[in-house]
Amino acid sequence: MMDWTDRHDRVFLRQFSRHTLLYTEMVTSAALKYGNADYLLQHAPSEHPVALQLGGSNHDELGEAAVLGETAGFDEINLNVGCPSSRVQSGAFGVCLMASPELVARCIKAMQAVVAIEVTVKCRIGIDDQDSESFLLKFIEHVMEAGCSTVIIHARKAILSGLSPKENREIPPLNYDRVRRVKEIFPELNVVINGGITSLDQAEDLLTEFDGVMLGREAYQNPYILHAVDQRIFGEPATAAKSRVDYLNAYLPYVVSELEKGTPLKHMSRHLLGLFKGQKGGKQFRRHLSVHSHQADASLNVLKDALSYVA
Repeated sequence: MMDWTDRHDRVFLRQFSRHTLLYTEMVTSAALKYGNADYLLQHAPSEHPVALQLGGSNHDELGEAAVLGETAGFDEINLNVGCPSSRVQSGAFGVCLMASPELVARCIKAMQAVVAIEVTVKCRIGIDDQDSESFLLKFIEHVMEAGCSTVIIHARKAILSGLSPKENREIPPLNYDRVRRVKEIFPELNVVINGGITSLDQAEDLLTEFDGVMLGREAYQNPYILHAVDQRIFGEPATAAKSRVDYLNAYLPYVVSELEKGTPLKHMSRHLLGLFKGQKGGKQFRRHLSVHSHQADASLNVLKDALSYVA
């Protein structure tokens, strides 16, 4: 979710659910050590619960990054061992780390030794021709022996050469049975399943087998899918239904506050493009935002005008 689940998007998604755990886009440990950590770790109090997702393979550096994340107030540290982008591969982290389970274990131990919050791992079911059940189970064994008790598994393997990150999210076939085997073999492990989940009905079905469900692209591209998640998944009492317009209006005070700080409107509005997906006027809403929010003087009026197509 690099360049997607930034702090503006997380504040917007929080409008839909009080309880869903949000994840940051992946931040590298090197960027936190040598860059502007305060800027990279910015988040609003309303985002909680929120996990910091880290990328890296230097265990000492990851330990330092985890401390920075805990100090900044994040609720969880997540090590990304699932991203297949070429940029990640060139840095020897992300999904290519699945081929080095001992190194992943050292990284987990290094982070757990210095923070009190939970350290979790996100991975895939395999990489290239290393996609057997035994390969995944061996990786999970190392992760568990390092003290990790929660693993998020994207139920696709990654193909490291020949496929783009987008294609890696769509072309390798889903294999939920492989993730089921992990839960069967390691019942004490908290297993969160990810990949191809496009409805709360599907999420509820999967929660009869797994400890959690992660939504990525669907929650970003169709955020209204989350509007009933607190009632259906977390057992909150039913409340009066809110419309898409209601959720957008609830986000506007944040937009105003960011505009006053000098944040360009496009940084917030780009996360709204899927709000009216499939709705009358939705295409015009998206087109208006896409055209006008990038202008240097774009103001709140751009959002208000876009709403005229759907309200």
